[in-house]
This record gives sequence, structure tokens and C-alpha cells, in this order.
Amino acid sequence: MSAPEPRPRPVSGRSIALVAVGILLLTATTVVLLWWPATRGLTGEKLVTARFEAVRIGLSIGIGGGGVFALYLSWRRQRTTEQDLDNRERALAHQRDVAADAKAHQDRMAAITEKDGVERRITDLYTKAADQLGSDKAPVRMAGLYALERLAQDNPGHRQTVVNVYCAYLRMPFDPPEGAKPTERAELLAHHQRLEEREVRRAVQRILLLHLRPESPESFWPDMDLGLTGATLIDLDLSRCRIRSATFAMVTFRYRVDFSGTEFDSYVWFRAATFTDRARFDGARFGGVANFSEAVFQQQVRFEGAAFHDQSRWRDTRFAQGRPDELAVVVGS
Repeated sequence: MSAPEPRPRPVSGRSIALVAVGILLLTATTVVLLWWPATRGLTGEKLVTARFEAVRIGLSIGIGGGGVFALYLSWRRQRTTEQDLDNRERALAHQRDVAADAKAHQDRMAAITEKDGVERRITDLYTKAADQLGSDKAPVRMAGLYALERLAQDNPGHRQTVVNVYCAYLRMPFDPPEGAKPTERAELLAHHQRLEEREVRRAVQRILLLHLRPESPESFWPDMDLGLTGATLIDLDLSRCRIRSATFAMVTFRYRVDFSGTEFDSYVWFRAATFTDRARFDGARFGGVANFSEAVFQQQVRFEGAAFHDQSRWRDTRFAQGRPDELAVVVGS
């Protein structure tokens, strides 16, 4: 923003008076010079005519000088007015620029404040939900699971973090309830707690299933990574899911497992995993390394229509009924 131009100094009354006196003196001097020297030796009508011309010329000079000065004053006033208007416009433009800068600064500060507020609310929700997962009461843990789900659904940037929390929960040691219902009070309480924990873990698996299926775009969480090394998974169903990468190394799969139609965009590891019941990989797509080394399939496993697009590893893999025919066809293709 350029500085306003300086205004011309106004013509003072003293200056005007001095100019007027000067014009009068010039007029009088002209008349005097033309009255006597220019009319010397003239008589009669010639003298009268000459002196009349002297007065007329003197008055013309005086009037002309006054007109010139009036034009000068008018130009000064016009220039002053124009500069006042220009300076006023510059001042208004400067005020608008200052106001726009202030508004932009306020908007930036408001956006920063809003973002900080959102992040604080997310942090508070995350902390509260994580505390709920550590509760000894199953309903409280369930509430924490669904609070984290809502947080991730509304904030895509935090989805992988929430999935990591779910995976960490499933990796925690767990002894599923087996056999008949105990009769001793202490054993009965422990059995009941294991039953509740089993339902909580199944709820985690259902949440992952819901958000890893691309067939529901409004709830699908793309590009998720699963880290479940050493976990105990019960009735796991991740069929028709799409997962970027997954690690199921040393996982114990209790009861049936279903990966039919699942797409793994990158690597997936089942190294040393144990499948205690039937497992399905029909139509699965492995986009990266698929490592089944040392995995144990205690019951039937199906790979019909599965596709391995990169290196697959089967060192020391054990099958309950020998290597399935459909697997041999797929690996050999």
C-alpha cells in the first residue's frame, strides 16, 4: 500500500493580498508610464485618445494578471480536491486491506481452535474407550469397543489406530471355555468370565468384518493392516473382505475359519498358525507373499478358485488329509 501523496500547501490570505497589490502596482505603473512619457508633445484630441489608451492598456494588464492568478487558484483548488479524493480512496483501500487481513487471521485462528478442539475431543473419546477396554466387566468393554468404532467411522484418519487397538485386544492371552459347565463356585465364576470374554472377542471380530467388506461403501475402511500374531481367534469370519496386509503368524484359529473371497492386496502371513477346525480360502486373492510355512490344518481346508499372484510359501505345512488337490492346481498354475 503506497503512502498518500502530500497535499499542496494552501494559498494563504497574505499571499493573495500581496499578489493583488502587485497587480495593482503593475496596473498603476503601466498607466503612469503610458500617461506621461507616451503622450508627451500631444495636444487636443490626440492627447485625450492617447491617455484613454494608456488607461485601457493598464486596466487590461491588471485584469489579465488577475485572471491568470484566478486560474492558478482554481487549478490549485482542483488539484487539492483530486488529491484529497485519491488519498481518501487510498485510506479506504488500506482500511479494507487491514480488515481483510484481520478477518483472514481470525478465520485461521478459528480453524486452528476448532481443529484443536476436535483433536482434544477425539483424544478424550479414545482415552475413555481405551480405559473401558481394561474394565473387568464385559458390558463396559463392549461399550469401549463400539465407542472406538464410532470414533473411527467419523474420523477416517484414526481408523488404522482403532484397528490396531482391536488387534492388540485380540492378541491378549485368552483361554476359551471348554468342556462341561463346572460345579464349583470359584470355577463357575471363572467359566462365566471366560464366556463373557469370548463374546467380547467375537464382537471385535464382527466389527472388523463389517468395516473390511467393500460391498458396503458407507462403512468400508480401505487400506487396513491387521497385526494378530499369537492371537486366539474364535469362529473367525473375514469372508469377502479386502485387507491391505495381515499377519496371522502363530495364531490359533478355534472352530471354523472363513477367508473365502477375501482379497489381500499385499502380504499375508499364516506361518505356524494352527487351524483346529475347517478352513475356507475359496476364491481368495493373494496379491503379495502368502506364507503358510509350518501352518497346521487339523481339519479340512479348501482353496478352490484361490489365486496366488506372487510368491507363496508352504515349507513344512501340515494338512490333516494330505495336500488338497485344488491347492496343488492353484500353486502349480
